[in-house]
Amino acid sequence: MKPKIIGIAGGSASGKSTIVKKMLEHLGEHAKVIKQDAYYHSFSHLPLEERKKLNYDHPDAFDFEAMLKDMAALKRGESIDMPVYDYVCYTRKEETAHIAASPIILIEGLLTLWYEPLRDLMDLKLFVDTDSDERLIRRIHRDMNKRGRSLESIIEQYQQTVKPMHEQFILPTKKYADLIIPEGAQNERALQIVREHLLGLLEKK
Repeated sequence: MKPKIIGIAGGSASGKSTIVKKMLEHLGEHAKVIKQDAYYHSFSHLPLEERKKLNYDHPDAFDFEAMLKDMAALKRGESIDMPVYDYVCYTRKEETAHIAASPIILIEGLLTLWYEPLRDLMDLKLFVDTDSDERLIRRIHRDMNKRGRSLESIIEQYQQTVKPMHEQFILPTKKYADLIIPEGAQNERALQIVREHLLGLLEKK
């Protein structure tokens, strides 16, 4: 079976990662996950305080060419060494994560559907569409508890970059989706459709 690539896009804290976890519960070792965040440019040449001020929701923050190269390799059944991003230091770590070839590759990220050459590699494109208030609440909980950020910095970043970038770049990619999932992982009916489709692909292996 030629590896199948599934793109999962959506706004910040829309529930993309939760959906991926639920998919893995059924796919197990037959699937690997690629987080688009791993392909942020390192910006290691900049001081930490300057890195904190960068716009990480703009397409220019991502190294799409490196991501495309790695996804094409996975599509050919080859393994890759994926970058690892440090959310506390706002840069890439020195180590990489080895990702072996797998029948199903789940790519998850804000702008997964933004770059056309990457979209062209995908066998199924999903967009997770969750209410903006709910996403902000989730982002506050996540960034304070897991990424060591203050409430003030989270709200400031949301107002200055997250919300406007969502409206300008992320939300428009919904038109490329084969399936839109309202309310994220809470939409069990949509998740069931996706699960059945992916399990069906494995049966054809």
